[in-house]
Amino acid sequence: MSAPLVSRYQDLSREQLAVLVPELLLIGQLIDRSGMAWCISAFGREEMAQIAIEEWSASSPIYTRRMQKALGYAPITPGTGDVITIFKGLQLDIGAPPQFMDFRYTVHDLWHGEFHLDHCGALMDVEPMGEDYVRSMCHDIEDPTFDATAVASNPKAQVRPIHRPPRVPADRSPHCAWTVIIDEGYPDAQSTPALALIQATLAARIRLDPIDPEGDGNADYTGPLVSDLDFAAFSHSALVRIADEVCLQMHLLNLAFVVAVAKRAESPEQVHEIATKQLVGIAGVAAGRIHQALGTDAIETLALHPLLNPAAYVTARLESDSVAVSTSPAYADGAWISLCGPGAERPLQAIVQAVDPYLDVVVSGSDAEWTATLVRRDEPAPDAEEVAVTRFSSGVGFAFEPRRSLPITPV
Repeated sequence: MSAPLVSRYQDLSREQLAVLVPELLLIGQLIDRSGMAWCISAFGREEMAQIAIEEWSASSPIYTRRMQKALGYAPITPGTGDVITIFKGLQLDIGAPPQFMDFRYTVHDLWHGEFHLDHCGALMDVEPMGEDYVRSMCHDIEDPTFDATAVASNPKAQVRPIHRPPRVPADRSPHCAWTVIIDEGYPDAQSTPALALIQATLAARIRLDPIDPEGDGNADYTGPLVSDLDFAAFSHSALVRIADEVCLQMHLLNLAFVVAVAKRAESPEQVHEIATKQLVGIAGVAAGRIHQALGTDAIETLALHPLLNPAAYVTARLESDSVAVSTSPAYADGAWISLCGPGAERPLQAIVQAVDPYLDVVVSGSDAEWTATLVRRDEPAPDAEEVAVTRFSSGVGFAFEPRRSLPITPV
């Protein structure tokens, strides 16, 4: 592949990046809060659960290995990682954003560990929906997807519950607890058939600039496992790469989501409708969190938004009042950006109106070569229905708190 474009995160300060990266991880978690509501409506609760299983199982092994390589903690021999490798991966996974999914880790030795969740934001979102939805998430979805994530490090790993919801008593804490055991006697975990489809995408194979080993801060995560990852301890170059990789996680998850929806949809039009609704919802919520975290204007928010990142995947040129988009690997994959353009302005509107409800976009050009120009309206736009649905999640208003980052040693 050709050399990647300079990251759009490059111009942020190290301090800004340390704020943005956990925001991006949380935004990735909220993709399902946007998408699954429309899957329930179209296919029912049980099929929604199967879509979730398939999308995470087909994407997380790919992006987990990418992050291992980027930050230098990949096992020397592929497939021989230990529980520390698995736990480090979870700390950099959109499936387990810090604090909102408050994983607490215990390492007994390299092959035996545990984790529990002191707070599970996903559970907080689902419990009001009733026990059937809790079981779908905490039993049907978690069992295969935890193993799929672990298998990226070692196919002999098994993640098994100690206890999990529905909570008895109703206020039980921690919310759940799990063992992680790697044993050569275990059968190899089996991958989902859709994994091969997602591995063939350009998103899975896109090359990003390596982390510069020079400069202040950590250029890798080769040191000890820590209780709470201190993003401020990473170097500027490492944080840029992490931000780009986290955006790729979102694209890979979305590509797997579309594959799973297409298996169940009545027509390509229904796939397009559900995919667009998912994008509009997460586009607005993501823009709101980025704007609030960094104080960005509409164009700056677009520049940092996962819709347009990483730059090596989505080709775009940003000016003071416009963004010009052209063909790119993301278009070839049918990623989010392919759902935007002339006559398909709603995802872009959701982004700019999260910053200022009086803003709008005028889009001109062709399907894959277009320019969106900011305009100001006389009346504020109402919330898009899809954004309002996504705001059901407690993650939309979640506030990160300062944490001490302490090394975890075997007990």
